[in-house]
Amino acid sequence: MPYSGAHGRRSSPDEDDLDSGPEDFERALLGRPASMGRREVSRGAGVSVRSARKFWHALGFPVVHEGDDMFTEADLEALAGVARLVREGDIPEEFALSMTRAFARTMDRLAAWQAQLVVEEVSRQRHGDEEPTPEEAVNDSAEAAAWLSSLTEEVEPLLVYVWRRQLTATIQRMLTIEEEAGSTSIIGFADLVNFTSVVRRLTERELARMVQRFEDLCTDIVTAHGGRVVKTVGDEVLFQTFDVAPGAAIALDLVEAMAEDDLLPAARVGMAHGPVVRRLGDVFGTTVNRASRLTAVAPPGGVYVDDALTRLLEPLSGFSTVPTRRRSLRGIGEVAPSRLVRVTGVRRSTDVTAHV
Repeated sequence: MPYSGAHGRRSSPDEDDLDSGPEDFERALLGRPASMGRREVSRGAGVSVRSARKFWHALGFPVVHEGDDMFTEADLEALAGVARLVREGDIPEEFALSMTRAFARTMDRLAAWQAQLVVEEVSRQRHGDEEPTPEEAVNDSAEAAAWLSSLTEEVEPLLVYVWRRQLTATIQRMLTIEEEAGSTSIIGFADLVNFTSVVRRLTERELARMVQRFEDLCTDIVTAHGGRVVKTVGDEVLFQTFDVAPGAAIALDLVEAMAEDDLLPAARVGMAHGPVVRRLGDVFGTTVNRASRLTAVAPPGGVYVDDALTRLLEPLSGFSTVPTRRRSLRGIGEVAPSRLVRVTGVRRSTDVTAHV
């Protein structure tokens, strides 16, 4: 394997690692293997079995039956830490559980995402563009597990750093931008046109590469202009911003970037301005629905905006809106969207380094 030392502590997984089973990786990542049942771990943490079960469920794990040795010393330490927060920090239990769910749901997606990236990299290095056989895929997964496990000590500090950085940015938005904008924001959806028909012509590897490329481009463009990627779902990305000009630049840069990329089909964007409800790191409400419906009727390579956003765009230089015909949007009613265009014809740089 052509792994370099830059990938982690070791230039490649040890041969013994490739033969490791789930218990070996559990020991490597969590310390001692699972050796405690639910009563033992709850007693050690000083909480009731009921409270321990709530915490375990908040982490996203299933019911543990009596007699099953499912818990490790790491589980005991984490449960004891939450219990201390509740007792000594005067934090309501439900609040502590909600915070735990937020961590768990985020980390579940992060772990799955990173594991898939490592599996794909191992497969790429081993097989190039060829699809691995089922047996080769199993071996790739084993090697990926060993490699990912060997990276944890180096990656963990980066994880904490990124969380602190993102938390800082969130607090700054909470105290400045969102305070100035009240409860309103600009919501945009971008999706790939004719995605379903395109998928039918692709192999699984080609589809994965296309989706990865779409997400990478969208993330770079949205964050370069100071926006926030709320979530991505396959062929669609939902983004949020609080300033009109950056929001318009994001939308136009997105459709232009997709048009210039040979790997991706054309994209279209719908945007709306108005109040949103923020929950679980996501956004909800009529403004979100309106942006989604506008995306569905926008032409390939086009950007549709609602009336509220059109009015905010009028005094800005560099952008213009063109009225389109009235139409009925499901769940929204009659609207007359406007098409957003760039007046200067000069595309703003989407190089992330140009905006740092």
